[in-house]
Amino acid sequence: MRTLAVAAVQTAPVPYDLEATWSRFAHQVRTVRELFPHVRLVVVPELFLAAEGPLLAEHTENWMEKTAVSVPGPLTDRLAGLARETGLWLVPGTVFERAADGALYNTALAISPEGDVAAAYRKVFPWQPYERATPGNRFTVFEVPGVGRVGLAICYDGSFPETVRQLAWLGAEVVIQPTLTTTRDREMELVCARANAWTNQLYVVNVNASDPAGVGSSLIVDPEGTVRQQAGGGEEVLVDVLDLDAVTRVRQYGSAGVNRPWSQLARYGSTIELPMYGGTFRTPDWLEETEGR
Repeated sequence: MRTLAVAAVQTAPVPYDLEATWSRFAHQVRTVRELFPHVRLVVVPELFLAAEGPLLAEHTENWMEKTAVSVPGPLTDRLAGLARETGLWLVPGTVFERAADGALYNTALAISPEGDVAAAYRKVFPWQPYERATPGNRFTVFEVPGVGRVGLAICYDGSFPETVRQLAWLGAEVVIQPTLTTTRDREMELVCARANAWTNQLYVVNVNASDPAGVGSSLIVDPEGTVRQQAGGGEEVLVDVLDLDAVTRVRQYGSAGVNRPWSQLARYGSTIELPMYGGTFRTPDWLEETEGR
């Protein structure tokens, strides 16, 4: 059985205090390690370590520019030390990244238990016109050895079907989606999380910030679109053991035993003209055609 035990920590930063927020994060990670020793991956909300304040709080001028970090750099070194100490995979939400050319990105990180930066994903779909980060231009997955492949998405990315479709095409069986939603369109995001899970037949772990930084409602959705767990509005942790063999089962035999979208794409995708993308759908390398699919 291929399993990935995750802890989705719905929490809030200490507004505009990077060091206090780091202390909160490190304490939460160590506490998860102590309370739930079977957990292998911990994820927190979008821009948590950037210590963003609540939507209607008095904003610190140019906070994005002031807090932007290099990747790799001192912050990823610090994360690497915590990952090695606890033996955990860390997806520490997102940070403001300053690229070599000076561009600023909203970047999700994945740190391995060995302290390596396994993935750094720049948000392709910033929440425009409100979010001023530069859009990224590619999607990212990483491998958890012996378990499976994990994709990264960030908040508003989930509103675009292309995001999770591409991650699934790259072989993702789980999508980790740090989120910072402060508004009532959270209901739309919950719909999208379920739709993205079932249409791509994978797990979605969507972790929003708690009150007062966000409106909560973090959730974990299985490959058939069923909500396994959903948080309220306050601080809490969702602990779950994801059975990645269920992804294989659902893709082979269908959601609810009947719907097989990936198999159908494998059979007919290359014959469908997709002028929006200038081509057709190409069968992913990981999908081997078997009789009965």
